[in-house]
Formats: sequence, structure tokens, C-alpha cells
Amino acid sequence: MSKYANLKSFVESLEGDFSKFYDKGNKAAGTRVRKAMLDLKNMAQDIRVDVQNIKNQG
Repeated sequence: MSKYANLKSFVESLEGDFSKFYDKGNKAAGTRVRKAMLDLKNMAQDIRVDVQNIKNQG
């Protein structure tokens, strides 16, 4: 369950950059958001692989 907690806290940590980009037009925050979305994609893929491995074991 720690992977879920890590994922949840990661998404929550992005709120500031999302706000800076969408509400204030801060382009540097947009770059950070884009990088974070790539990191989120990779985290999601790792979880998918882990779930599939556990499912296949039993």
C-alpha cells in the first residue's frame, strides 16, 4: 500500500505548480508540471507491472 501513498502524496505535491501555471501563467511552473506528469506516468507503469506480477503469482 506504500506505492499508493507515494503516488497520492506526489500528486498532492503538484498542486502549487498547477496553480502557478494555470492561474498565473508561470511558464517555468508549466515545465515542472510537464516533467511531473512524465514522472507520474512512470510511477503508474511501475504499479501496473507490480500488480500484474502479483496477480500472476497466485
